[in-house]
Amino acid sequence: MARVAGVSVATVSRALRGLDRVSPETRERVLRVAQDLDYVASPTATSLASGRTRVVAVVAPFLTRWFFATLVSAIEKSLRAKEHHVILFDLEDDTYDQRLPLSQNMLWKRVDGVITLNVPMSPEEVELVDRLGLPLVAIGSPVPGRACVRIDDRATMRIAVEHLAGLGHTRIGYIGAVPQNAAHIQTPQDRLEAFREAVRERGLVCEDAWVLGSDWTAEAAARDSIALLSGSNRPTAIVAASDEMAIGVRESARRLGLGVPEDLSVIGVDDYVLSGVLGLTTVRQDVAGQGHRAAEMLLATLLDGEKSIDEVVMPTELVVRDSTGPVPVTA
Repeated sequence: MARVAGVSVATVSRALRGLDRVSPETRERVLRVAQDLDYVASPTATSLASGRTRVVAVVAPFLTRWFFATLVSAIEKSLRAKEHHVILFDLEDDTYDQRLPLSQNMLWKRVDGVITLNVPMSPEEVELVDRLGLPLVAIGSPVPGRACVRIDDRATMRIAVEHLAGLGHTRIGYIGAVPQNAAHIQTPQDRLEAFREAVRERGLVCEDAWVLGSDWTAEAAARDSIALLSGSNRPTAIVAASDEMAIGVRESARRLGLGVPEDLSVIGVDDYVLSGVLGLTTVRQDVAGQGHRAAEMLLATLLDGEKSIDEVVMPTELVVRDSTGPVPVTA
């Protein structure tokens, strides 16, 4: 390539890597020669020479859920625009209440940085990332001393409860509780605590029997809500910690002959991809926006050395559709 372009090997290297000290005309000539000769630089060789892989580890507790898939897609697009790539680590184990640990073999000499997706990291995992010198940005569950992008769960639950209270509901249930040893405990726990706080502040009623556990899927929520919705002592509205669970609750209510929202109001969180089609009232969060922002923060560290420990709190907003309405007259 140097011979054909009429420049030195060092100039070819600088031009292909986008470094300074190469005139625009020379860079264009080198790139044109590379294209004519079908030259592609070896990523492995480049990594060995620079000590950089241009690869970012994205660590998730699940990859089959819409929320995590949306985050991964947004992160990948932002990284790709800066010629970086993603390697995915799915920590999902065979059971809902366990996950695989993050290990040195996953990260060492393979990635330049890490983005965690709602993964509460153990002290051992944090120590590992420190020892390997990897910058980390968390989405959702924060990691001490690291940058974080998240929503305000308390504000989100307050929006949901205030919407129902404004419609006259005083008996409000909740679905989304998980066991204390669940693999992604932080967000479910935060939302349940925020819901209880919002209900208590407004003097509303939520009996213990109206707080339902679920594994955050529509199928599980439909199954887990049948007993409550079949009984005579039921709430007039239910807050679901995710739209997928809200969809499950709504369908169970309809199968049992309950009108939504005539007999039961249901509100979720997320603005899931099907929520608009299904007419679900929700508290929207910008999931893709969180992925883009986290990727930008990590790239700022990798490319410009701008290490950040900022916490970015993304806004949420109420989207009213057909699944919520005034409290039933019979109630």
